[in-house]
Amino acid sequence: MSQAKRLLIVSNRLPYQLSKEEGAYKFTMSSGGLVSALKSYMENAAADFSDMHWYGNADFSEKEWKGATEELKEQTDPIKPVFIPKGLKDKHYTGFSNSTLWPHFHYFPTFTKYDQNDYKAYYKVNEMFAKQIIENYQKDDVIWVHDYQLLLLPEMIRKKLPDATIGFFLHIPFPSFEIFRMLPREWREDLLRGMLGADLVGFHTNDYVLHFQKSVRMLLGYESKRRLIQTENRAIRSDLFPISIDFSLFNKSFDKPAVKKIKRQMTNLMPDMKTIFSVDRLDYTKGIGNRLRGYERFLEENPDWHEKVTFNLVVVPSRDIIKQYGENKRKLEELVGRINGAFGKMGWQPVVYQYRSLNFDELCACYTGCDVALITPVRDGMNLVSKEFVASRKDLKGVLVLSEMAGSAAELGEAILINPTDLNEIAVGIKRALSMPIMMQSRHLEIMQERIRTYDVNMWAQDFMTELSNVKALQAKKKIREAGPIVKREIKKKYEEADKRMFFLDYDGTLMAFQSQPHLARPNERVLNMLDTLASDPKNVVTVISGRDRDTLNEWLGHLPINLVTEHGAAKKMHGEDWKMTDKVFRPEWRQEIYHQMKLNVHRCAKSFIEEKNFAVAWHYRNADKDLGFLRSRELIDSLYRVINNNMPLQVIDGNKVVEVRMTGVDKGSAAREIYEADKSDFVLAIGDDRTDEDMFRALNDVAYTIKVGNENSDAKYNFTNISEVLPFFEELIK
Repeated sequence: MSQAKRLLIVSNRLPYQLSKEEGAYKFTMSSGGLVSALKSYMENAAADFSDMHWYGNADFSEKEWKGATEELKEQTDPIKPVFIPKGLKDKHYTGFSNSTLWPHFHYFPTFTKYDQNDYKAYYKVNEMFAKQIIENYQKDDVIWVHDYQLLLLPEMIRKKLPDATIGFFLHIPFPSFEIFRMLPREWREDLLRGMLGADLVGFHTNDYVLHFQKSVRMLLGYESKRRLIQTENRAIRSDLFPISIDFSLFNKSFDKPAVKKIKRQMTNLMPDMKTIFSVDRLDYTKGIGNRLRGYERFLEENPDWHEKVTFNLVVVPSRDIIKQYGENKRKLEELVGRINGAFGKMGWQPVVYQYRSLNFDELCACYTGCDVALITPVRDGMNLVSKEFVASRKDLKGVLVLSEMAGSAAELGEAILINPTDLNEIAVGIKRALSMPIMMQSRHLEIMQERIRTYDVNMWAQDFMTELSNVKALQAKKKIREAGPIVKREIKKKYEEADKRMFFLDYDGTLMAFQSQPHLARPNERVLNMLDTLASDPKNVVTVISGRDRDTLNEWLGHLPINLVTEHGAAKKMHGEDWKMTDKVFRPEWRQEIYHQMKLNVHRCAKSFIEEKNFAVAWHYRNADKDLGFLRSRELIDSLYRVINNNMPLQVIDGNKVVEVRMTGVDKGSAAREIYEADKSDFVLAIGDDRTDEDMFRALNDVAYTIKVGNENSDAKYNFTNISEVLPFFEELIK
């Protein structure tokens, strides 16, 4: 990346906390996986950016910040605090972020709080972030927004800075459409549009990407193809980037003297005892209750392990003021007491419970000193604890028992994967882990370590930044292809200079928008007037070239001084002449078999229907449920390929919400080229929107201006963003 670029990282939490001790200001690093991950990247990415700034919610006053900047100017330069009034901050963070979005995105919709005032506060805080970033933005800055507290921010920035480079990464799960759609309409659409303000939207797993794409498709109507979401004016990429850790930092901790000292102290307290370790924030998504009950089940079923194993459970305080968190803490402590009361003996405590935070050395001592790491969240975006444990085991000993619901399970398949709601699976997983031979432990850890070492946090961030650059390059390329004002002026100039002009115009999706039923797309007065005016110029030859049947197109447009080509070239009528049909024959027995396959799909896909033509049969699924229609279309195409053998001169066309079977060798490209060769012109323009029009573009690209309506990949030279540009373009051309 160019040295001129600055990186602006934006998250709810700043990387440092500010305090004052003995009259002097002091910075201490904030907790959390996001902060540690991005701080590591910032330290290693200095060569990629001229400067890096971090915007976040200030947990100190403006007065304190002013004092700190005077004393510690060099340390404060990269930090850009956003000062938010306490009441607003509470409604944003404790309210909408953690009482609405957090439970909802983690599949706890019964915990979701629906409070419009909280949403207004959330909106306002996102606006405050946007205002400060926009005020300090410089050309070529790269803006990287993080997590669920700032879902609206990318679009807010985009509105003021339309050309900015913006990335967004979600560090928690994105829920399935059925869960997401439960949010009020205003909220869910605002949240999606907010995220789509970014150029690149990143997630931890492929499932989250697919859930997001489906919600965008179902609620906003934007289709996704090859990870690209096409909106009215931009292509946005959504993809997976599984966040990782600083592998070297945790791996080297194994030999750190302070870590070794704490580990020895722990071993002396519990000599000859196998230890299970887990550390989590106090959160209902972490499955700590089930973890304890699974351990309890293990003790019930394996009395031979009594007095030989201890569960070291560390719960880190978090969001105590939220009701569910306080109740969760009380229930956990009751459960710990029950297990220790039922199984504990003099000199043996089955569960050692601590409700506190661990510093880095203590955490690494627990990782490297335990025999089993038990990590069983009910739902987790990634779960870096599992990766930290694996990385810290330089001795290649220890076993990871991991929930299959954690995002990290997709990468750590050598762990013992369990269902976090199945107590028997947890109990069996614990027993397998405690009994696993050292050689097998080493083999599994070696494989997982290599994976994390290769794709560490720096590779994760670099991967995201590289893809963000690629998306911007793609957008620039698409922008160049767009038939914007410059291209339109060029076409108009060539049109005016030409002595002989030829037009090839598709009908549905180009001249007229698609309708729920084909017969409803009858041309309106504006279309008819444009065609009549265009064709009335003696220099112009106009051909409407469509997949529609002969009778319909003749009824609608036959009175105009134009050529008609129907069924993709199977029949044509030159102006002033009779219809001419292809000599190819769509035999009745072929039609019957094709019709039968399509009829099955009509029964299996509500609101789909069949359209019969002279030389083709088409199955339309435009009105069907989008997901079901697409699924059935794939199944139909597969079955049609099996039915059509080498003796049938038929081809299957996967069109725009339609699957069509037509005669081989009958296509718009052949028909258009034949008309052109018969009466060559010095100006040719072809325009269409469907995959069937690609044949026409390829056949005419060497002699014509070819324009694709829509932003999908195309062989056309230029694109119109959508159908609304077509008529104004022709009306301006013939003015």
